[in-house]
Formats: sequence, C-alpha cells, structure tokens
Amino acid sequence: MRRIVVDVNQTTEPTRRPKAVILTSARTARPYNTTSLEAQADVVWADAESLAGALPGAEILFVWDFFSTALRDAWEHADSLRWIHVAAAGVDTLLFDGLRESDVVITNARGAFDQPIAEFVLASILAHDKLLHESKGLQREHVWRHREVRRTAGQRALVVGTGGIGRATGRLLRAAGLEVRGAGRAAHDDDPDFGRIVAAADLPEHAGWADHLVLIAPLTDQTRGMLNAEVLAAMKPSAHLVNVGRGPLVDEPALIEALQAGQIAAASLDVFTEEPLSAGHPFWNMPNVHVSAHMSGDVVGWRDTLADQFEDNLHAWLAGRDLANVVDKDLGYARRG
Repeated sequence: MRRIVVDVNQTTEPTRRPKAVILTSARTARPYNTTSLEAQADVVWADAESLAGALPGAEILFVWDFFSTALRDAWEHADSLRWIHVAAAGVDTLLFDGLRESDVVITNARGAFDQPIAEFVLASILAHDKLLHESKGLQREHVWRHREVRRTAGQRALVVGTGGIGRATGRLLRAAGLEVRGAGRAAHDDDPDFGRIVAAADLPEHAGWADHLVLIAPLTDQTRGMLNAEVLAAMKPSAHLVNVGRGPLVDEPALIEALQAGQIAAASLDVFTEEPLSAGHPFWNMPNVHVSAHMSGDVVGWRDTLADQFEDNLHAWLAGRDLANVVDKDLGYARRG
C-alpha cells in the first residue's frame, strides 16, 4: 500500500478541503459544535463496520471512539492517510505494527485531562484517608459509629508516570501537603514538580516508601503488568493504590490476592483490564476496593474540549504549521514540549 510522507511544515492551499473521517460508535456520542469543522473539511462519519469504506481518499482520521481498534482491520484501505488524531491521552488501543512503520503522524489529547484527573486522584486519596466510603456504607445501614480518620498532609505519594497528567497530579498533591515523588523512564533529582524522580523499572525498590501509589503511566510493552506481585509485596500493609492510567498496568489476580491477604490496605480503581467490569468480578464485592467507571478525566464539557483540541490542530495542519501533541510511535505517547 502506498504511503505518503508527511511534512507538517508544508504549506497547504487555503481553499483546499481535505477529506476527514471521524470514527465514532453508539457508545461515544458525536462531538458537539462540528459546524466549523465541517466548513473546513469534507467530513465523513464512520463506525467500526463502515470505516473500511470511508477511508479511501481520506487524509485525516479523527478517532473519537478512542477505545476502537477498527483501524487495524481497515488499514489496507487507508490509501491517502497522513494524520490521525486520537481523542484520548493514551494511544495503546490504536498502535499496531503497520501504523508504527508508516509515515502517518499521530497526535493525541495531551493536556485535556491533566487537571481533572489530578483532582480525581486527590479526591480518591482524601476519601480513603477520611473514611468517606465507609461512612456512606454506615449511612445506608443507619449506623452511627464514631471513628478517627487519617491526616493526609505529611503522607507520601509515589506517582508512576511523569507526563502531563502525572505532573499535574504531583503539583496538586504537593499543594495538599503530601510528600511526592515521581517514577518515570529515568531517575533524576531536583525535578520542579516531583522533587525526585525514581526509575519506574526499579518500582519494587521504591514502592515501600509510599502511603499512596498512583498509577498514571501510559500502557506500553514496558509498563504492562508493572504493578505485579513483587511490587505489591514491597508496599506497606497500610498502603493505598490508585489506578487512573490503564487497567493492564496492574496484574489484577495478584492485586486481588494482596488485598484479600491484607498485604495492602485498599485500592481505588478507575480502569480495568476488561471494561466494563464484568458483573461477577471480585472487585465489586471487596470492601477495600473502590470502583469507578473509567471516568476520572470526564468532567462536564470534556467532549467540547476534545473537539476543540482537534479543530485547533486542524487549523495548524491546514496552515502548514507544526501539529501539537505529536505521539512518538516507538514510545507510545507524546513527549513533553
């Protein structure tokens, strides 16, 4: 299949209307306010079944259904594709060998979810420390039971993932009085957001330092299953795990065993290996597990934000300017800067 080499600095004629396919599905409502978008490009809406028929001649693909893996099956029909924008920070569901090896540029929604997810992490930590989940359960049973709660300021949080979301989380947790460290690809000191960053590859050596271990890393071959039995064994018995990254970052059977054995105290989980979480999954009925439905970044208006972000990049693409949030296809995420 022919591939077109992309030069994002190449000037494009101002009257040119590229064909842009928007991949959506019944579970992902269409972006709002697309009138302006449709004035700049010949927009074709597609779902997983119709994507193969929509791709020929399309230069742009906007992956609005960011859970979809349909492009892999329709790839041979992408005869003119130059740029893919994904309405998510993570691109793990999109990347496959053919796309990695092509000249197609990928951009993502880096920055759109930074503060909302940081707030969700802080809320999860506070709810754990202040026994809010337990209080709600007692309320349902009409039980008045005085308890002592934990002071959050002065505790330690290890944030695994030092991209935009991780850094926003580190800043917010530090503002709340926690001592924070990051875990990333390379260790170094004197980081402006974390103070100290340790190597994520050495997580078993550092997990015991934290009262709260927060997973925000992208899902890559290197991070899949990084929260495993070895790391869980190194954590404090009082430790609290928060996962707002991707479900497969965690070895779920090992986590279930650790929680049931009291190896760690609790887990607040927003993402899972299989979503939606099956009705019979043990997490539902575990008193020390707090489940939310992959919603940590989805604040009111988030769809508008994602649509606007794509349209801003479209303006840049049509004008021949550099695109924002270009993903390094080997690393699996957009670099800082």
